[in-house]
Amino acid sequence: MPHFVYILISETTGKYYCGATEDVDARLQKHNSWASLSTRPGVPWRVIRVIACTTRTEALRLEIKIKKRGIGRWLMDQLA
Repeated sequence: MPHFVYILISETTGKYYCGATEDVDARLQKHNSWASLSTRPGVPWRVIRVIACTTRTEALRLEIKIKKRGIGRWLMDQLA
């Protein structure tokens, strides 16, 4: 089953969030329903990037790489 790395932006704070999941739509709904403590202050969230990965391991490694680089910086690197 494919896994995805997703990047969200908060429409209220402008902050980014990065995560990995099998179902991006369900995960976004969870973030926006106040069910996730880490993203509660930024509700509502909007998906700005989804990257498909073939395995869960690949998705988790990419998520860590993005977070280490800094989500905003990683996004800017992708535009260059």
